[in-house]
Amino acid sequence: METTASPVIEKIFADAKDFLPLDGTDYIEFYVGNAKQAAHYYKTAFGFQSLAYKGLETGCKDRTSYVIRQDKITLVLTTPLVEDSDIAEHIKRHGDGVKTIAFTVPDAEYSFNETISRGADPCLAPMVLKDEFGTIKLAGIQTYGETNHIFVERNKYKGVFMPGFVAWESEYNPGSTGLLYVDHCVGNVELGEMSLWAGFYEKVLGFANLITFDDKDISTEFTALMSKVMTNGNGRIKFPINEPAKGKKVSQVEEYLNFYNGPGCQHIAVATDNIIFTVTEMRKRGVEFLHVPGNYYDTVVDRVGEIKEDLTILKNLGIMVDRDEEGYLLQIFTKPVEDRPTLFYEIIQRVGAKSFGKGNFQALFESIEAEQARRGTL
Repeated sequence: METTASPVIEKIFADAKDFLPLDGTDYIEFYVGNAKQAAHYYKTAFGFQSLAYKGLETGCKDRTSYVIRQDKITLVLTTPLVEDSDIAEHIKRHGDGVKTIAFTVPDAEYSFNETISRGADPCLAPMVLKDEFGTIKLAGIQTYGETNHIFVERNKYKGVFMPGFVAWESEYNPGSTGLLYVDHCVGNVELGEMSLWAGFYEKVLGFANLITFDDKDISTEFTALMSKVMTNGNGRIKFPINEPAKGKKVSQVEEYLNFYNGPGCQHIAVATDNIIFTVTEMRKRGVEFLHVPGNYYDTVVDRVGEIKEDLTILKNLGIMVDRDEEGYLLQIFTKPVEDRPTLFYEIIQRVGAKSFGKGNFQALFESIEAEQARRGTL
């Protein structure tokens, strides 16, 4: 459902310089302990399909990568094949987690030079990859923690993913769960670092601050956090940056930082246009979601007004609802998908709304704190 954005939202997008520009999320790469098994999990539980492969059979001696895709979402799952490697060290320190959030750009070298000139540190000098299907240009910069952004210029490439990969043919391809694209990726940073990294995205990548939440907006009796949501000019890339706020107990951001051993990508929000179907399918396939307090639904109608979906079904599935001046949204959060309580996913359906579910923060925090209490980390 398309709506006209409010003048406030339009001005925020206009304030984002978008000088690169960024055309969208190209792929997200995870460093994991066992890429073959991780790929099977995401195919089975989330409905991704096999796309491409790189490993010993393709001449790559130091790593194996499986590429999976669902609609516009592409995940790369990479495992080291040798002990002495940056990938192995990353996994040892952080566990399985996001290493790269890559952007599709019209000109990778220009994007690299522009961001470096604005103060970014490089992680990958401009390079060209070639095969019989064409060329891809890559370049990259560092961001919070050990997370990188890679610029991908692929308008002259017709292959399955990029040079060095072959098509991954598999007889096992469970059906889609209806996931469409990456809505936003949330970064957790240390106390006092939120404004620094928000400033980084503004200065280096031309983003603008879409919305700011302080500890009065996102808190319970026990824990709190603060967040700045940064967006690029076309609104296709949105990065909330979280930092912990002082509270009586250990917040979700602090728990993440403790187990991840530093800043990193806390959760990935993926969009659907039928959240009831998506969540029903994912539950059938074993995905575990946070439990929403039962009394949450007692006031939903008063708070958000009329919606198209059946509230009884939403309550049974644990899907939350919130409204802003543009429309409403439906959202739900998985439990951590790693053994460490670090990375999790948000499933979101936007029915016009451009916001991030401020009205759900209280219930969400209570749900997360209940899980923390079970883990003994609150």
